[in-house]
Amino acid sequence: MGGNDMKLQTASSVISFARELEGESAGFYEALAEKFAEAKDSFLAFAQENKKYVTQVERAYYGVISDAIEGCFAFDLEAGDYALDTKLAEGAGYADALSQAVKMEEVLVRFYTVAAEQSQALMADVPRAFMLIVRKRNERLAKLKSL
Repeated sequence: MGGNDMKLQTASSVISFARELEGESAGFYEALAEKFAEAKDSFLAFAQENKKYVTQVERAYYGVISDAIEGCFAFDLEAGDYALDTKLAEGAGYADALSQAVKMEEVLVRFYTVAAEQSQALMADVPRAFMLIVRKRNERLAKLKSL
């Protein structure tokens, strides 16, 4: 991560951070897919979805971006508050991996929820994209808890 003490204030910094989070979590799911054959397809599907989420957010962002929006500080997020634990402990079992995935998803839901709340007044499309991801991540959380 590009420094976890980073303050995220501009739309572009939040979008970049979202891209990092999605990349990290996709890598985590790809590693789980290799390690746990019983849920390989689910984990690979999650990794693919993460890449789609980045595209959705970027599309919403580039659709509304202007110097006016970028120039103002729409966000007040601390990157460190959303650090992901994507390193599976040595000898971690399937239940441990699922528990870690649940915790990771909860951090991501919190990040997108706060980012959506903070950008609500400025740009409708970006918070809408964030909340769509929150909804999909909550569905994923339910699926993880049922695996």
